[in-house]
Amino acid sequence: MDWVDEYSHNSFDLRCLLDSFPGDLEFKQIFSDIDEQIGQNAASIENCIKEIQSKVNKHCPDVQLKTTTDCLEWLDDFDYDTAKTPSIPHGDLIKFLKKLQDLLTNEQNQEEMILDFLWDLSCQSNIFFPATLSGTSFHTLSRNSLHSIEDHSSIEVKSMWDDIRLHLRRFLVCRIERHNEINNPQQKILLKKQCIQKLLFLYPESEVIIKYQNIQNKQLAKFLQDDFPSYNRDSSLEILAHGYESAMLKLYSVIKEDFDTLCEILAPSSTVKFIKETYLDTITEEMAKLLQNFCERQFKDNAVPVAKTSKSSSKHRGTVHALVTPNVPEDGKDLFLSFEDLQFLSYLIKSMLKLENNAQELFQEIFSSLKVPRKYSGIFEKSNRKTMIEKPRAHAPMILSEQLLPGKETTLLDFAWRNAFKELSLPMACCITTTIENFSTRILQQEQRERSSVMSYAMDLVSAQDVWQDCHMFPDEEQPKKIAKFCSNIVEKLDTMLPLALACRDDSFQEIRANLVEACCKVATAVLARLQERSKEVPSKAPLRNLHILLSTAICVLQHFVQYDNFMKETTKKPMFLVPVQRYQEFINMLQFQVTNYCVRVCATSILQDAESHHWDDYKAFYEGERCSFSLQMWHYFYWALHHDLWTILPPKLAQEILTEVLEKSLGLLSSRYARAHPSYKRTPQIRLDITTIFTCMEDMLWPICSSVQELLNPHAHKNDKIFKIHSHCNNLLTTLVILASPLTELYKAFKHGMDESASGSLQTFLKPLHWLVCISSFYPSLLRSSSAGGLNVEGQLKLLLSQPGCNWNLLLGTLLCNDGLLPRILLRSSKCNFQEQLSKTENINLNQGPSVMEATFKILYHCNLSPQTFGNVFVSYLEEEQLWEFLYDIPDSTHMESEPEVIQCLRLAVTEAVKDTVRQVISVMSAGRNCETSLNKPRVPGSLLESIPQEWNYILKEAKRKEPNKGFTRLAAQAVSIVISKLPTVIACLPPPIKYFFFLSERKMSKNFVELKKVGLLVWNLIIIICRIFEDGNTVELLTGASLDRWIKEKLSLICVCLKSIIRGHSSPNQKVQKVTQSIEQGNPNWIECQLLKAKKLSNECAFVTVEKSTVLEGDTALELTEQKINTMVLDLCHKPGGSEYLRQIYHIMRLNESAITKWSWNWSNLLPNYLRLDKMTFSVLLKNRWEMNKEEMLEEEEKAMLEHLKQICNVQTSSVSDNAEEQ
Repeated sequence: MDWVDEYSHNSFDLRCLLDSFPGDLEFKQIFSDIDEQIGQNAASIENCIKEIQSKVNKHCPDVQLKTTTDCLEWLDDFDYDTAKTPSIPHGDLIKFLKKLQDLLTNEQNQEEMILDFLWDLSCQSNIFFPATLSGTSFHTLSRNSLHSIEDHSSIEVKSMWDDIRLHLRRFLVCRIERHNEINNPQQKILLKKQCIQKLLFLYPESEVIIKYQNIQNKQLAKFLQDDFPSYNRDSSLEILAHGYESAMLKLYSVIKEDFDTLCEILAPSSTVKFIKETYLDTITEEMAKLLQNFCERQFKDNAVPVAKTSKSSSKHRGTVHALVTPNVPEDGKDLFLSFEDLQFLSYLIKSMLKLENNAQELFQEIFSSLKVPRKYSGIFEKSNRKTMIEKPRAHAPMILSEQLLPGKETTLLDFAWRNAFKELSLPMACCITTTIENFSTRILQQEQRERSSVMSYAMDLVSAQDVWQDCHMFPDEEQPKKIAKFCSNIVEKLDTMLPLALACRDDSFQEIRANLVEACCKVATAVLARLQERSKEVPSKAPLRNLHILLSTAICVLQHFVQYDNFMKETTKKPMFLVPVQRYQEFINMLQFQVTNYCVRVCATSILQDAESHHWDDYKAFYEGERCSFSLQMWHYFYWALHHDLWTILPPKLAQEILTEVLEKSLGLLSSRYARAHPSYKRTPQIRLDITTIFTCMEDMLWPICSSVQELLNPHAHKNDKIFKIHSHCNNLLTTLVILASPLTELYKAFKHGMDESASGSLQTFLKPLHWLVCISSFYPSLLRSSSAGGLNVEGQLKLLLSQPGCNWNLLLGTLLCNDGLLPRILLRSSKCNFQEQLSKTENINLNQGPSVMEATFKILYHCNLSPQTFGNVFVSYLEEEQLWEFLYDIPDSTHMESEPEVIQCLRLAVTEAVKDTVRQVISVMSAGRNCETSLNKPRVPGSLLESIPQEWNYILKEAKRKEPNKGFTRLAAQAVSIVISKLPTVIACLPPPIKYFFFLSERKMSKNFVELKKVGLLVWNLIIIICRIFEDGNTVELLTGASLDRWIKEKLSLICVCLKSIIRGHSSPNQKVQKVTQSIEQGNPNWIECQLLKAKKLSNECAFVTVEKSTVLEGDTALELTEQKINTMVLDLCHKPGGSEYLRQIYHIMRLNESAITKWSWNWSNLLPNYLRLDKMTFSVLLKNRWEMNKEEMLEEEEKAMLEHLKQICNVQTSSVSDNAEEQ
């Protein structure tokens, strides 16, 4: 591995870009870094080619390679089989092998040295040791080899070499078995991979696979004994099924571990074959044994004998042959399976399906590569030493079988677990229909008995369970909250049967799927009939709430069948539940109309029918003018009761739709009724109070029915026209109030000079939708303000969020970003005083099970790449309040997390994620250096062994190369330090904008007190400090890289940390080793370190400046629009991050607070009336005619008569009498 120092092989992990939102500056830096690394790699390749060229010219006088092209063409055309090989004397070869045998037999711990020696001999002298000792392959190799001697001596050579490699094989097998006990998966994979590579040097691939398979079979047998539940007659089927499910998950982790071990060593087909024969076939056999015992119990219970399943030979593992005695009917109908039996089998199939899907995904990349035509025989050979491992097996076919399948369908992973169920397929198909029909009938009968036992039937509710949490087919806003209990029981049982249909891949399960689909359709029809029957009982025999339950239940059933179709579409290629889905959609539409129509009819015919309150021509005041009409109170109560039921039962989106429609239509009724009223003098204040009451109620009712800020503030520009109609009704009511109920003197002043004749059309053409809200703001302050008035403040955002029927992610994020992160700052401040405990008591939410307030807030804002200034402002202000700058200057390592503030922990973890690729590269370099150091300390190759090497092989001891200059630790440390320094600009470019802006703001606060930061900047400082903290903590290094650090690497990493710290602090270290490392870097490229640090600092500042400029552009009226457009993008990005939705949900629960209202009303008529000068004459005349002063029986003063007469002349209005008013009403 000493070539690491000589040739650069840099790489760049593009995955880090997925977590950031790079701008132009970042992309420029990233592409620059990629170009630089490509150049370095190209230079390394060129150096390698030149070295090959030099060696070929030296050792092959008849070949002269002058250019790179000549060298590549020579390598491509070179044929090893035609190479000249000198004859090796028989005695020399025997002497060499004899010496190897003596060392292995008589000396201890020589195996590692001999393996390395043979490997070096093979690589340096082009010597290929035979991997097989049978057939013609031992005699026909024409390259330099152990057996390029006369035929009569081949048997002796074979025997000696076989003894040598057998000894080495035992050594390597023991190592693999020890490595299996390692707990660290990455380290285990690495060490086992090295051992297998060495085995492949000694033996052909087929023998190595068999040997490794035997080792893993022992591990698997232990796993099956310890973790696989055993079946007996008294076993609980449910517990047994869950035990198998857990065992399958563990088994998959073992499969993945072996896949990662072998996929880079073996050909793809060999890896697939190994996994199949070792694990998949074994688990199929275990499943067959389990089902055999299960069948025996079932046949005994049914008094039917059954023969045992024949055992499969190891050669044909995974093939199950069911041998049924002649006494057992071939149709299988006498084997009865209960619901519990089918449920057990379904659980088993579900576990096997999950294992199969996971395995398919694991091999998907390999399968995809096999579809690409391959030209060269060595396509599966790995670079570097892995290539050398493959090449000795030159006797293998020149064309691999995978190359012959460029267009073949991917079917390599033959997991035959379904064969284990074939004996049960017919009984399952026969019993599944009757079982499903029986349990559904039983549940429906139970529901009918409960209904018959009471006069008024209130249906039992249960929470709707999300069976497929990973499916995400329906968004949260479309999923029901509560459904009928009887339907939940049926659907839950259908869900348990579904895997029986999903397992259908061949003829054995097609009948099961067909019968299950048929039974499900029958159940769907029966449930639909029951739901239709119950819907007809409202309102005569059941409350309105039952309609909501029925609607939510129908939606739940519909969504389940849609998901069934979605799961089956891969095999069925067509929808299997088309008819039930259509019928349920029709029923849902009908129910939604029924709910809305019933609520509106109740308002029109009952709630708003109030004879006492609406006796407008009564000359007695209604409760002395101190209360509004009873009908309005009932309307208000009805609305909030309906709101409660809809919010707690229906899907959020549908609940909002229904409530909006009911509110719009009931408000339309109120608007038209008050426009037709003819109040007396004593009842005019009641009109005024009623309409004012409606406005105050409407202000509160608007929040729940609007799902976005845009819908709330700009209803005319939103697609929901019902919201716009609600505002239109309110503005019509305001017009009625102004003309009908305003004081005559104020009305006269406003219209003294007539109306504005330029007006055309209705009042809505010149009044904005929120006009009525603006008018009541003088006596009823509202959080709802138009965009021109500044839009919603943070209190308004919070109220809108908490008024929703569910957690609206877009609204939540918009609320958190509102007012420069005011709410997150309040939450962080409150989290210090046991805020979570108080909230847990009030809402019965155990917040301790989820992330803390700090963690949730940090993670949410950290991923808001389109609003980076919020993260910076929130956490800089928090650090300022808590005086945590010292921690930010010197972030502790992970061993001192107990005393570390949580915000610093979050920052450290975020930055650690950004530098982990750099850490891996450094650890890789250090491990390579450690291997070189280890090779120096290994037992030297004995002189007697070196003397026994045939001279024809021209072997030169590798130790001579180790004495060349610049191979010490100084160069290794310089390379590690250079990696860290060179990666800084790219690491900064890949950091999310919020974290860069945070460090930019923090540096401004800290630069006065921490002078050392001025040279490199706070971000660069923290990147290097955290890299040093990682190097100092072996546990973190192991977690990030999988490497286990020994004492030598820890010591060297400690010295590297000193080098890095001295570089960023800008002063020379007294440590001479550190000085040598720095000098070594500077000698090759003067001032390179300083230039890189300056480049990183400059990039950090420029990126922050761009953020500041963008945030400045967002200020003002455009901020709302831009935020609305981008919030959805940030929410989608956040929800795709690990735990993103949980962080949002946690913050949402924390923010559920109570709000209060104000109830003191007084109209400012002088400001209100001038807005109506452009009112059309028809509306003005109708409303003026309805005023109490227009009655002939009313006694008016002369001044009032004159004012009234002037107003009448404007529109030619005639005075009406009380009798006329009565007739009109």
